Amino acid sequence: MGTHRRPRQRAKGGGRARTAATITLAGAASATGLGGTTVHADPQPTAAQVRAKVDQLYQEAEVATEKYNGVKEKADAAERRLEDLRDEAARKEDRLNSAREALGSVAAAQYRSGGLDPALQLALSSDPDRYLDGAAFAERAGSRQQAEVGRVRKELRDIEQLRGAARVEVASLKSRRAELKRHRETVTGKLDKARRLLSRLTAEERADVGDRASRSAPGPREGLSATAEAPNSRAAAAVAYAYQKLGSPYVWGATGPNAFDCSGLTQAAYRAAGVSLPRTTYAQIDAGRRVPRSELLPGDLVFFYSGISHVGIYVGNGRMIHAPNPSAPVRVAPVDEMPFAGAARVA
Repeated sequence: MGTHRRPRQRAKGGGRARTAATITLAGAASATGLGGTTVHADPQPTAAQVRAKVDQLYQEAEVATEKYNGVKEKADAAERRLEDLRDEAARKEDRLNSAREALGSVAAAQYRSGGLDPALQLALSSDPDRYLDGAAFAERAGSRQQAEVGRVRKELRDIEQLRGAARVEVASLKSRRAELKRHRETVTGKLDKARRLLSRLTAEERADVGDRASRSAPGPREGLSATAEAPNSRAAAAVAYAYQKLGSPYVWGATGPNAFDCSGLTQAAYRAAGVSLPRTTYAQIDAGRRVPRSELLPGDLVFFYSGISHVGIYVGNGRMIHAPNPSAPVRVAPVDEMPFAGAARVA
């Protein structure tokens, strides 16, 4: 019979021990990275934290928007100046061409006359009286020729100056457009980041981000009361325009008539009232007389944040109409929902 070996006995509880060790190692592996570094999953932000961050991004985007608006205003002005310079240069070139044609006619006439000595022409003339009349005309023509030469020289100098000014405007416009591109990228980058954060919230939470004001829509009596309490007809017209635009979407860089950013709304409202306002918040605050918060009247412009980056139109009872941000349309809101920076009466 062959020899039978006794099977090796397993250690008591060995299977359970190995299982426990495996679990322990797996847990350790999941809790450590390369080199033994502990890895912790980033905690998901709460809805309140997301709302706070989105508000911050919107405010930063609005700062960049107002910078964009200011640069665009300057770029538009540079384009208008450049177009005016080109038009003026074209008119002067037309005048230059006319003066050159006149000079050419005089030169051709002199060439055809042969340039004879005046005394010899008089001696050979069969009609001395007619020659003397012609000589007087030639003298006057010479004076006219000198005037034409002077006119040509002046037109040439003016055209060269206009071309130099146009080169300066082209360089300025190029710089402005590069600056516009930087501000546009800043705005769109911050708005994109805000949208990504908002996508983490539920529909109800997202609605709450855009609804910090009173949920009740203003009635017609409120609008009539606000216009009646305005200090003058221009302020009343601006307030009435703002009420008409309630519900219009916020679009950065927009000045109406169907979409607005904050300073675009105030500019459009006063444009409708016959008052020209600058494009940006930080220019609009200096466009009228400063008024303290305690003396606000409907139609006054109210400004917010230390950098004067947001503006609304006061409508009375501690409320304003403004274009808040991409999460909410033009609406009525309490003046105290943002840090108050000042007010101006522009009408």
